[in-house]
Amino acid sequence: MHAEERHQELLRRLRESGSVRVTEVAADLGVSPITVRRDVEALAERGLVERVHGGAVLPEDADTAAPETTSARQERVFGLIVPAADYYYPEVIRGARDAAAERGIRLVLGISQYDPDEERAQARQMLADGIDGLLVTPCGPARTRDWPTGLDVPCVLVERRPEDEASDAERVVTDHVHGARIAVRHLVAGGRERIGLLLREDSPHGPLVLEGYRGGLLAAERPVNDAALFRLPPPGGDTTGRERVLTEFTDAVAEGRLDAAVVHNDHDAIVVLQRLRARGVDVPGDVAIVAYDDEVAALADIPLTAVAPPKQAVGAAAVDLLERRLADPARPRHRVAILPELHVRASSA
Repeated sequence: MHAEERHQELLRRLRESGSVRVTEVAADLGVSPITVRRDVEALAERGLVERVHGGAVLPEDADTAAPETTSARQERVFGLIVPAADYYYPEVIRGARDAAAERGIRLVLGISQYDPDEERAQARQMLADGIDGLLVTPCGPARTRDWPTGLDVPCVLVERRPEDEASDAERVVTDHVHGARIAVRHLVAGGRERIGLLLREDSPHGPLVLEGYRGGLLAAERPVNDAALFRLPPPGGDTTGRERVLTEFTDAVAEGRLDAAVVHNDHDAIVVLQRLRARGVDVPGDVAIVAYDDEVAALADIPLTAVAPPKQAVGAAAVDLLERRLADPARPRHRVAILPELHVRASSA
């Protein structure tokens, strides 16, 4: 069916029922929802229909439409799917929400709880409801992180890089390599010689933090020693393994094999700080600590120096990038990396 035929079919249905839903028309005509949305936009530009969330109405019916439909007229709707709303991502959500509100964009939030199946189910539901674009933090393996590029709407990855650098997925991320490098540089500037890394092994940002840590040591002409690298299982997983790694790390500090450490993330940095103090280790006298994430680092009994990813800026930039893609589908693809900051506190003074 050609575009003009679809336009006539849309107008016929509108005259009969007064409104149409994009998903229903797409299913009946055997085309994608994005195709029908573009048809609706084309008709709206000609003044023949009024766009509403998820569909369209005739112009003469717009004033008598339901209040929520009238308020949604001409409103773009973006979906945002993140893994969690209780650590790291609240600030990303806030940045995206504020940027969307400034632009008159409605933001619809989904929480995947680190479940790839749930993540895709929420994306399907959002598409069925008629979103114009999707912001998503894929939680599956790196090799599958560009799956949203196959959707019928433009998408932007948030705080994720696909494993395949040839992927043309647009993304907005924190430069975590830079974050770890500035942490190491700060510790070196403080005269520290034996700098370790305690790395949360389940974090998708872990490989980038490790890369920056090693790069920072090389740049400072410090030895890159694998014995100073500790990979920590998350809480609630391998309890025995987690306890073993925490003991190995605190032993290394207490025995003088480390005089500084970058700890990824804040929660583990606070656990480590408490254990070190219980063993009589002076912070920052015997060991300087830099946490990574800066969610709760300032609340430790000795406030922790921390690398602070620009979470709000990431959320805002993702909305901006998606809006620009919708406005100009032919524009060059973009990858945006925003630099984190180092907040210096008592743990590395």
